Amino acid sequence: MTVSVVLFTRDLRLHDHPPLRAALSGARGVVPLFVRDRAVDAAGFAAPNRLAHLADCLRDLDAGLRGRGGALVHRVGETVAEVCAVADETGADEVHMAADVSAHAHRREERLRSALAADGRRLHVHDAVTTVLAPGAVTPAASDHYAVFTPYFRRWSRERVRDVLAAPRAVPVPEGVRSAPLPSRDELTGLSPGLPEGGETPARARLAAWLRSGLEQYADRHDDLPGDATSRLSPDLHLGALSPVEVVHRARRAGGAGAEAFVRQMAWRDFHHQVLAARPHAARDDYRTRHDRWREGPGARRDIEAWKRGRTGYPVVDAAMRQLRHEGWMHNRARLLAASFLTKTLYVDWRVGARHFLELLVDGDVADNQLNWQWVAGTGTDTRPNRVLNPTAQARRFDPDGAYVRRWVPELAGLAAPFVHEPWKLRGKERAAYDAYPDPVVDLAEGLDRFKHARGRD
Repeated sequence: MTVSVVLFTRDLRLHDHPPLRAALSGARGVVPLFVRDRAVDAAGFAAPNRLAHLADCLRDLDAGLRGRGGALVHRVGETVAEVCAVADETGADEVHMAADVSAHAHRREERLRSALAADGRRLHVHDAVTTVLAPGAVTPAASDHYAVFTPYFRRWSRERVRDVLAAPRAVPVPEGVRSAPLPSRDELTGLSPGLPEGGETPARARLAAWLRSGLEQYADRHDDLPGDATSRLSPDLHLGALSPVEVVHRARRAGGAGAEAFVRQMAWRDFHHQVLAARPHAARDDYRTRHDRWREGPGARRDIEAWKRGRTGYPVVDAAMRQLRHEGWMHNRARLLAASFLTKTLYVDWRVGARHFLELLVDGDVADNQLNWQWVAGTGTDTRPNRVLNPTAQARRFDPDGAYVRRWVPELAGLAAPFVHEPWKLRGKERAAYDAYPDPVVDLAEGLDRFKHARGRD
């Protein structure tokens, strides 16, 4: 019988899966394959939180396939070699996979295409699997990608989004294909205590609950730090337990201002992916250099360590960093504040912060993480590269009663606003009562002046 291989990468689901549906329509047998590639681990993916989420997703995908008469084939090794080996073992004529945007993904695709062609086999790469629109689906007249979000969003909003594909009823897998044991989060150490369960089944439950009870208020509450009113679907989108195409379709069907605001955030995700697809070097280099001479040396290292530990003396920043360590996730507004503080107030290289986030974030996506960090640092696509977010002013605006700070900085739990955001204003015995909490590592005015001088804005 004719056999096709479906190589799963960042698309670990059965619902709305174009490569799987295409393989099933053209072959009588399909090998659903995932390769744990050590090169990907070496490139920085092998952070405990994301490995746990991956393990959950693979086990859920395997369970879904078994319920349809199949099973997931799991191999450990170099991706191209393992795919070719599976194709040889099963006599597969074709391999189907989703397109991706990183430099590693581009190299993997070209090497796989060449290796398969040498054996008389074909590689089919499917767009709009990990994003709503394919990178490059919309481009300006004079460039291969949009460098500013607003015009991109205008074009993006006018484009037709492909239809959602139903999950297959059956997935016939050839017998006898060798498979390594699936990983388990129980094998891992160093996980964040509040890490959510991964996989398509819990992801779809989260999406349904969000559409039912969270979407309507999203426009008004998405920056509400204590309200925690964001979707929390980013980890599910990162590894493809949810289809971004399905998420947008279902949000638009719900309608309203909340849906419009949420879909705009999905467009931001596509925007970053199309930037990275066109400029892969932006994962490590400035998209637009400002010729920064970032701080280094003992003082900078002390500040970086205080920032990582949530001990900067600025409660909202510290709350954000402690939430990250506990949950492997951080509220989007808190991400902006933490990143602005590191890059603008402390004047530390954005790559330091991006690496730390990738060590802990369960949704640690190269496109979103690196390009959001650059946006905040002013080396990316922000049209106001020298904007600085004042953490105290932002805390008063988005955590007015201090509930978010008190949740994550228990040393300050007894303080009411405004002192919970500015404990350094306490005097005498009152300040002594909170001596477990540090003084600010830098005066905000001094930090701002240093940044302006460094960027040449005297």
